[in-house]
Amino acid sequence: MEKEFLEHRLTMNRRRFLSKLSLGVGSVALGSLLIPDLFGGKADEDALLTGLPHFAPKAKRIIYLFQNGAPSQLDLFDYKPKLQEMFGQDLPASIRMGQRLTGMTADQKKFPLAGSMFQFNQYGQARAWMSELLPYTSKVVDDLCIIKTMHTEAINHDPALTFFQTGAQVGNRPSMGAWLSYGLGSENKNLPAFCVLLSKGKGNGQGVYSKLWTNGFLDSVHQGVQFSSGENPVLYLNNHESIDRADRRNMLDHLAALNDETYKEFGDPEIQAKVQQYEMAYRMQTAVPEITDVSKEPEDIVKLYGPNCLVPGTYAANCLLARKLSENGVRFVQLYHQGWDGHGNLPGEIRGQCLDTDQASAALITDLKQRGLLDETLVIWGGEFGRTNYCQGVLKKDNYGRDHHPRCFTIWMAGGGVKPGVYGETDEFGYNVVQDPVHVHDFHATVLNLMGLDHEKLTFKHLGRRYRLTDVSGTVIKKIIA
Repeated sequence: MEKEFLEHRLTMNRRRFLSKLSLGVGSVALGSLLIPDLFGGKADEDALLTGLPHFAPKAKRIIYLFQNGAPSQLDLFDYKPKLQEMFGQDLPASIRMGQRLTGMTADQKKFPLAGSMFQFNQYGQARAWMSELLPYTSKVVDDLCIIKTMHTEAINHDPALTFFQTGAQVGNRPSMGAWLSYGLGSENKNLPAFCVLLSKGKGNGQGVYSKLWTNGFLDSVHQGVQFSSGENPVLYLNNHESIDRADRRNMLDHLAALNDETYKEFGDPEIQAKVQQYEMAYRMQTAVPEITDVSKEPEDIVKLYGPNCLVPGTYAANCLLARKLSENGVRFVQLYHQGWDGHGNLPGEIRGQCLDTDQASAALITDLKQRGLLDETLVIWGGEFGRTNYCQGVLKKDNYGRDHHPRCFTIWMAGGGVKPGVYGETDEFGYNVVQDPVHVHDFHATVLNLMGLDHEKLTFKHLGRRYRLTDVSGTVIKKIIA
C-alpha cells in the first residue's frame, strides 16, 4: 500500500510538469484556479494546475447533443431510394453477410426492406440529403460536417452508449468529459469543467445513468455535474436556511485544514479532490443561479430556440443552458435526450422526437455563430448506433419499426475546426459502409485532436496499466478537419 501511494505521488504527466514549470516563473495564464480561497484565502499551489494542450487547438469547448436510443439515419440523413423500390422484399443475404442480430429480430423468418416514408431534399453547397423532419437543421446544413459512416461493435444500448461515452463497453472508465477535464482543466473557477443535462422526448426511451459521466479512475473532481430541471438546478448545492454564507465559509476553512492534516499523513490524492469539490460547490452557489436564469434572454433568442426553451428540463431549455454554460467557460457540456428507440411505430415516434430537437439544435448553431463562438465551440449531434433498413415486426405501408444497426449510422458535427460537408458513403441499401469508415475510437481521436490533445499521449496509469480514451486504437480523421 505504501508503495502504491508513493508511486501515485511521483506520477507526473507532461501537462502537469509544464504547468508547475509555468507556475515557477510566475505565469498564471493557464486557466482558472481550482481552489482560489483554500486555507483562509491562500491558494494551494496544486490548485493552480490546469492542463496544457499538446498542440494548438481548433476548439476550446464541446457541446455534445447525445440522442439516446439511436435515431434512424435512414429517415433523417441517409437517403436510399433503393429501399423504396424494393419495399417489402427480403434483405439480400449478400448484403447482410451473416451479421448478428439482436434478440428482438433473431427469430424473424423474413427481413422486409422498409424505405423511409418521409420526403428527402438536397440542401446547401454540399447538396446534402436531409429529411422533411428536419426543416430547421436543413437551414444550417452549410455549417455541418455530416458523417454518414460511423460504425461500432456494440449492438445493444447499454454497451453501445457506454462505448460512445467512455471508449469501452464496460463500466468504470472515465467518460469523454472527464478525460477533457483531466487533460485541459477548467476555464471558469466558479463552474465545473464538465456539466450534464437530461431531457426526455415523446418516443420510446432508454435510460441514462451516472456511469456515463463518471470520472472512473481519475480524481473525482473530473466527474460530470448533473443539472436538474427542478427548483434547485444542482441538488444539495444551497445552504440550509439556518446556515448563512459566512458560516459556510468558516466551516469549509476548518474542514480544509483538517483534510490537509490527513493528506499530509496518508498522501491520498482523493482527499484533496474532495476539498476541491467542497470549494467548487461553495463558488457555484453564486454562479449557478445566474447561469440557469433564462428569464432575461431577449425575445429574439426565445423565438430562435422556440417557446419550450423557457420550460426547464426540455431539450430546447437544455440547448439554451448549454450555450450559457459554454460561453461561461464550461469545457464540456453533455446533453442526453431520450426517446429515439424506434422498434415499433417509428414514423410516429420520430416525428415527435424531431419536433423536440430540430429547432433547438439548429438554434444552438445559429446562436453560437452570431455570438462569434461557433469557431471555438465543437457541437456534436448523434446516438449510439443506427437503425436497420429492414422492418422489425409487421411491415405496413404507413408504419414500420427498425432494430439496432451498428454497421453504419450518421452523426453530425459543427464549428470547432471541422470542415462542413458530407463525409463517407454507405451502400445503396444503407446497410454497409463503402467509403471512409469512422469507428468510435476514430471519432474520439478526432475530437481530442480538435481540442489540441494527442489521443495516444492523454493517458493515466491505473492498476499498473496506462489507459486512454481510445484504448489501443483510433485514427484521427484528418479529412474532416478544416
